[in-house]
Amino acid sequence: MTAILYYNTNAPALAQQYEALSAASVHRWLVDLLPKTKTLALDVGAGSGRDAAWLASLGFEVIAVEPSAGMRAEAQRLHHSAHIQWLDDSLPDFQVTQRLGLSFDVILLSAVWMHLPPAERPRAFRKLITLLKPGGLLALTLRLGPAPPERAMFEVSEHEIETLAKNHGAFIERRVLSSDQGGRSEISWVQLALRLPDDGTGSLPLLRHIIFNDDKSSTYKLALLRVLCRIADGTAGYARVVEGAPNWVELPLGLVALFWLRQYMPLLKAGLPQQPNNRGLDGLGFVKEAFRGLVAPVCNTSALDLRVGMRFEGERAQLLHQALRDACKTIQEMPARYLTYPDGSNILAVTRHGRVAGPKHLLLEEAYLSSFGHLRLPQHLYTALQRFDAWIEPALLAEWARLIKGYALRQHRTVDENTLVAALAWSDPARDVTLARGQALQLLQGGGLQCVYSGKRLTANTLDIDHCLPWHAWPCSDLWNLMPASSQLNRQKSDRVPSEVMLSGAQTRIQNWWAQAYDGVLGERFRLEAQASLPLVGGGAGVEEVYAGVRVQRLRLRFDLGVGEWG
Repeated sequence: MTAILYYNTNAPALAQQYEALSAASVHRWLVDLLPKTKTLALDVGAGSGRDAAWLASLGFEVIAVEPSAGMRAEAQRLHHSAHIQWLDDSLPDFQVTQRLGLSFDVILLSAVWMHLPPAERPRAFRKLITLLKPGGLLALTLRLGPAPPERAMFEVSEHEIETLAKNHGAFIERRVLSSDQGGRSEISWVQLALRLPDDGTGSLPLLRHIIFNDDKSSTYKLALLRVLCRIADGTAGYARVVEGAPNWVELPLGLVALFWLRQYMPLLKAGLPQQPNNRGLDGLGFVKEAFRGLVAPVCNTSALDLRVGMRFEGERAQLLHQALRDACKTIQEMPARYLTYPDGSNILAVTRHGRVAGPKHLLLEEAYLSSFGHLRLPQHLYTALQRFDAWIEPALLAEWARLIKGYALRQHRTVDENTLVAALAWSDPARDVTLARGQALQLLQGGGLQCVYSGKRLTANTLDIDHCLPWHAWPCSDLWNLMPASSQLNRQKSDRVPSEVMLSGAQTRIQNWWAQAYDGVLGERFRLEAQASLPLVGGGAGVEEVYAGVRVQRLRLRFDLGVGEWG
């Protein structure tokens, strides 16, 4: 806090001092190690924005983290850029940055490490490593020499960094000694470039072991892993970082149970065995009276009904509530208990709350889903599920299909391949823009509507509803993701994400569209969907928060999934 107070008080003078030095000159030692293609960079302790602006000029999309409000204000004044997104966050907590769900090709800490007390550095380094992509570059500059009395600084050493790097599977690729470019003879610098050759956590070998080698008396372990994959990919807004050693990510247990029911419903309706002796709805611990009631013709609940933001009334509400409780109990007592490390210790931790009376009116939102308890998983495992879901889930499904066929064979049954594929497919909502189009047509009749990308007035003949973040890469028809656009530009955009410049230029029009189109009951749905699927969106879920979440999710699709860019 003392350091932040100093930087807040002296922000204009310090910004002038930093800007007097060229970032290209200060970081000349690093240039040839940077990725040659346009990627994602994190500038920690970004100060005046000098280095963030330099990285942006090289073609990077930059997340710039600076805990001093005074320095952030100076940086945004000096370096306004659509390619830089500013965050108020600091090491070692780094909660806001971690909740973005992003991974970075380059992380820069220029003159930052000496501000961290030695006791906090192992935790801070662990946070940084979890944010770095395999093959990514972590660049640190260490200040050697006396510290000014008015600024909180601590002694640093190259040996400390070497030890931390080794403990996390990274290596030092380059070490450079340099004098102080500000002319201070008593100050010198050690510049270190660290490289991460793989994910550095052991998460991928662990997942491979669970999927392919671990003993399985049912499909429950695979089911729980797939649920966690789906939550990490599409409902990351409900994940919360829990501080501790090691760090954990906490999920509402009711959300895990909801996704559990959602994926098993079509499998059981198709009569596909999930245990050696299981047939149809018989023999599974979570399939009790409530689950049977939900899928009975009188209720006829489908997997698509089991998603965030949906409402249930009367008997259906009570049946779903009890079915979720039954699923929570099965998850805690079976797969969560038996998913273990090679030494037999538990990977997951489940806290299940006591009995709660079934409600007559039920809204599937965070507070309700959290009322069942929470499931915790190691942060490195959650991060791997976010980054590598495109590879993990197909492996899960292949093993799941193999188990089902093996169980059926023991029962002297055959499995139709088409039925199996259809039942294992995730029940994503249809690509539906009907509601958003209806709201857009109402606005057209009431006085006009603009294309969010170009600002030109639309007519009923030129109106298209665009998935801002493309459906083919991330199937999401949440209200916030549906934008009025001209037919011509929608065709040009195709299956690409808008560039940061395009998105920044459209910000006011996008936020105006949300405010005008989604009020009343639709406003509640808009907020619930945004809270669940986007990072950075809190309980208020105002249009500015939602827009910030869209920016971050755009970066995830652009750089983690390699989706093309338009504009």
